[in-house]
Amino acid sequence: MSNSSDLVTIGKIEKPFGLCGEVRVRSLSDIPGRFETLRRAILQSPSGRVLTTGVRRVRAGGGSYIIGFEALTTPEEAAAFRGSLIQVPRSESPSLPEGWYYERDLIGMQVKTELGEFLGTLEEVWDLPANHVFVVRGEGGEVLIPATKEIVVSVDVAGRRMTIRPVEGLVEDQNAV
Repeated sequence: MSNSSDLVTIGKIEKPFGLCGEVRVRSLSDIPGRFETLRRAILQSPSGRVLTTGVRRVRAGGGSYIIGFEALTTPEEAAAFRGSLIQVPRSESPSLPEGWYYERDLIGMQVKTELGEFLGTLEEVWDLPANHVFVVRGEGGEVLIPATKEIVVSVDVAGRRMTIRPVEGLVEDQNAV
């Protein structure tokens, strides 16, 4: 579990909670029940310290979670991990339905149009109210691509390629800015 590419970040420790070393955690996962079934986790502190620990207790609390990790038993120990990422092995991520992808699998993909025009590399995914938007950067500048079935023609995770159908004005307008 030491290779960071084999890990998935599912949450972030916001602050200590209570007197027994519990912490308040903000979820970074869209998977229902991700924390309720958590038994072990890897804590990656902002200072680079890595701690593998079991989970004593998990409960929902005010839009976040309160988690008791076996390795953190005092408020001081919990405070030392403020801002830490909570990670689990990639192998523990459930399969997604057809046409759904983990953001981590999309970042770094080469993006081209149906006509074969190379647009650049997918570098970010924005979660906007209407839909996700892929931020693609290349020699022609930055292109914002709506993540819709009408625009995204195919995604080849293994081949690290995405093909899009350029809607009139999408690419030209983005490069003109």
